[in-house]
Amino acid sequence: MTGAEQVVVRDLIGSRAVTTFLDGSTRAVAHIGPSWVGRGTYLPGWRWSERVKPLHGRESESHAGYVLSGAFTVQGRDGREVVVRSGQAFYAAPVHDAWVIGDEPCEALDFPIV
Repeated sequence: MTGAEQVVVRDLIGSRAVTTFLDGSTRAVAHIGPSWVGRGTYLPGWRWSERVKPLHGRESESHAGYVLSGAFTVQGRDGREVVVRSGQAFYAAPVHDAWVIGDEPCEALDFPIV
C-alpha cells in the first residue's frame, strides 16, 4: 500500500452523492476507503420511516452518529424512545425509526457499523 492509499480524504460539503428527500431534507455521503460517512440536514417533520424506508423498501440498519445541531428522537424495535441533541453521539440498533423534533433542522453525521 502506498502512502496515498493509506489516507483518503473526501469532501462532504461538495459531495456528488446527495439524496434530496421530498420535504427538502438532504443527506450527503462520502466514501472513505472501505467505509463511508453521511451528513444529513433533516427538516422539521422529517421521519425516517416516512422519507427513507419507502425509497429503499427495507428496515433501518445499525449505525453510530453525532448530532451537530438540532435534535431528533430514535425509537428502538422495542418501542423505547430516546432524544438525541446537539453535541451528543449515539448508536442506533437495526430496525429503528428516527424523527426530527422541534422547529429547527437536525444536522447529524452517521457512520456504518462494520
